Amino acid sequence: MVKILVFQTIDMSSNLITHFLMSLLNLIKHPRKNKIKKQKSVKLNKNPQKKGICIKVLTKSPKKPNSANRRIAKVRIVETKQILTLKIQGEQQNLQQHSTLLIQGGRSRDLIGVKYKSVRNKYDLTGVNNRKTSRSRYGVKK
Repeated sequence: MVKILVFQTIDMSSNLITHFLMSLLNLIKHPRKNKIKKQKSVKLNKNPQKKGICIKVLTKSPKKPNSANRRIAKVRIVETKQILTLKIQGEQQNLQQHSTLLIQGGRSRDLIGVKYKSVRNKYDLTGVNNRKTSRSRYGVKK
């Protein structure tokens, strides 16, 4: 049994006190629930990276203010056989059908429906040539 203490209120109407008591009673009966966090990269099954096999390499144009041809690939995850689209980062890529690559989460804001990225310089996907800045992102040794 829970006891509720109500302190004396000065210049407050009785309506406010009853409202306060009702909300306290409601909270005791039905306590607040924590929000459930949604996972953004669902197909990786809580793994940081997964291995995939390339099905098709194609280009896609981005959303409204930007204009270019972004390289994307349709990839089948090895374990689960799920198909997803991912962005190939950086310039020049050597991906073909049936080549293996490493998939990581991280959406591309200007491409609709692309929630995954490829990891450069792993398996068949080579690193970017003559890269000086942000080398770790594009798989370039010093």
